[in-house]
Amino acid sequence: MFTHITVGANDVEASRKFYDAALGALGHEPGSGPDAKGRYWWRTRMGAFAVGKPIDGEPACHANGGTIGFGARDGEMVQAFHDAGVAAGGTAIEDPPGERTGAFGTLNLAYLRDPSGNKVCAVHRAG
Repeated sequence: MFTHITVGANDVEASRKFYDAALGALGHEPGSGPDAKGRYWWRTRMGAFAVGKPIDGEPACHANGGTIGFGARDGEMVQAFHDAGVAAGGTAIEDPPGERTGAFGTLNLAYLRDPSGNKVCAVHRAG
């Protein structure tokens, strides 16, 4: 459904370090860049994720109510994402990492805010 997702950052280097650590814990290579617009990119065969200063020159801000979910192969990887993200400047939010059962079945989740306040999570669907 998505080709790419880009989030704004006021401190691009802090965000690059955060995403290199958190996405690295999910098995992704470090971001490439910066590109001509100062963005860093993490690419997979399914799509791409980028972080950079807003092109319009205004300060970056997070989307209130928005969440970006990254897939994880298992619950251990979800915990590793959380731990690596916190160690790299992220902030733990919501419930602690772990399983939750709801309308979508049983999910293993970990939620963080990146250094610019964007809400991200790692998700493993049990079963």
